[in-house]
Amino acid sequence: MTRTALLLAGVGMVSWGVWAMFADLATRTLDPAVAMVISYLAGIGIAVGYIASQGLSPTLSGVGVGYAVAGGLFSGVGAVSYYAALQYGASGIVTTVTALYFVVAAVLGAVFLGESVGLRDAAAIALAVGAVALLST
Repeated sequence: MTRTALLLAGVGMVSWGVWAMFADLATRTLDPAVAMVISYLAGIGIAVGYIASQGLSPTLSGVGVGYAVAGGLFSGVGAVSYYAALQYGASGIVTTVTALYFVVAAVLGAVFLGESVGLRDAAAIALAVGAVALLST
């Protein structure tokens, strides 16, 4: 993995951690769906700004658009579920449980995309699930 990839992944990790705190604060005074829409609109602004700053002119293909729409639909369901869960549970637990999405992604990647999951990967996933189980009790 390149240094650039690690740097960007670190920025993403910190940003999502801070986002989780603000999402929790937002759901204390707003309906979760409203908080989510406002949050995502702000995120869209960042994405559009990034595309413009990079001088990108996106090329759209039917298959790619279909995958993006499907991903957006699942992202929307996940976001509504996450924001709604914040109303009923502690943000540390809700965020930790939903952060296990990578387990689902790893399984789907292995089953549908032919990605390999080695013994070390499986052990890491099991340890992460165990950590979340300990945190959520």
